[in-house]
Amino acid sequence: MAMSKIKAIFQKYPLLANSLVYGGMYVTAEFSQQVVNRKYFSNKIPPEPIDKACLLRYAVIGCGINSNLLYFWYRWLDRNFAGTSLKIVTKKLLLDQFVLTPQLLIVFYVSMSIMEGKKDIFAELQNKFIPTFQSSCLFWLPAQAINFLLLPPMARVVYVGTCSFIWVNILCWLKRKEIKVVTKTEEIQN
Repeated sequence: MAMSKIKAIFQKYPLLANSLVYGGMYVTAEFSQQVVNRKYFSNKIPPEPIDKACLLRYAVIGCGINSNLLYFWYRWLDRNFAGTSLKIVTKKLLLDQFVLTPQLLIVFYVSMSIMEGKKDIFAELQNKFIPTFQSSCLFWLPAQAINFLLLPPMARVVYVGTCSFIWVNILCWLKRKEIKVVTKTEEIQN
């Protein structure tokens, strides 16, 4: 009964349902990162409280921005590249990874910087884009190849949901991580 109601909601309001589920994954991933960091990597007693403002930022990105971009992107992709042949799957993988993903990462880092009130909203993007994109390629290309080539359609939602939760945890970790940028002056000195 509950599953039929959920299915009906997804059929009647697919954009809203996808936005809420995807946004929920974003918030849950960031929440899990905060809990793990508090429990295993923080020496502060008492530990810092959960950063609710940060969770809200992830909700905005997950529910309001990325989920909408992904919804319309996959509708376009499925309309223009129907099928599961190796050629079609390869096209989908390459377009998804090399056309959409860079845009999503730009939106993610710039939007977060704006919501965090940073003066230079592009600094974090400049520092983290390449390592984040490389991580995305290493994670999503094999994950989506498995999805499109090996899984039956009925297993895809659960599979991609699981992969997305893992990826968003990686993304949260990369966002939190300090990455030192080597300037041209430092390169010359080394």
